[in-house]
Amino acid sequence: MQTILFVCTGNTCRSTMAEAIFKHILANRKDGPQNIKVMSAGIYAWEGDKASYGAVEALKERGIDIMEHSSKLLTPKLLEKADLVLTMTSNHKRAVLEMCPGAREKVYTLKEYVLSHDNKELYISDSDFDWINQDIKDPYGQSVDVYRESAEELEKYLQMLIDKISSI
Repeated sequence: MQTILFVCTGNTCRSTMAEAIFKHILANRKDGPQNIKVMSAGIYAWEGDKASYGAVEALKERGIDIMEHSSKLLTPKLLEKADLVLTMTSNHKRAVLEMCPGAREKVYTLKEYVLSHDNKELYISDSDFDWINQDIKDPYGQSVDVYRESAEELEKYLQMLIDKISSI
């Protein structure tokens, strides 16, 4: 079983939505990979926080219920359990690598991972990758419309993630 860990700041918005959307895609896509465990955590999460109102509303509109979400603090143990760690921003990636420098081969921003070609390992510092905005927009504290935009952006890249994992 492969374990994918999504990481953001507080584990109440982006990584929460990424986890839920990805699970939803996996459950509803017959040609997708099987045996994937999906988790999320936040670098500065308060254990037990609920998903933000905007995230709940944006995903409810997509038929996804995250009312029972409970945030988790990112720990070295969680990083160790993961086969692939996908962060929402390049700053999250840097923070993860500061916490666990040995995880470099499995830590990427979501966009970095899905947009790399031929499984070539790309890192934010690579000059040929600088043109891509690495970050998923942060909706925290903004309107539900901004959460909808984030959910749409996440779904786009998560569909690409399924395609990439399926082809490996």
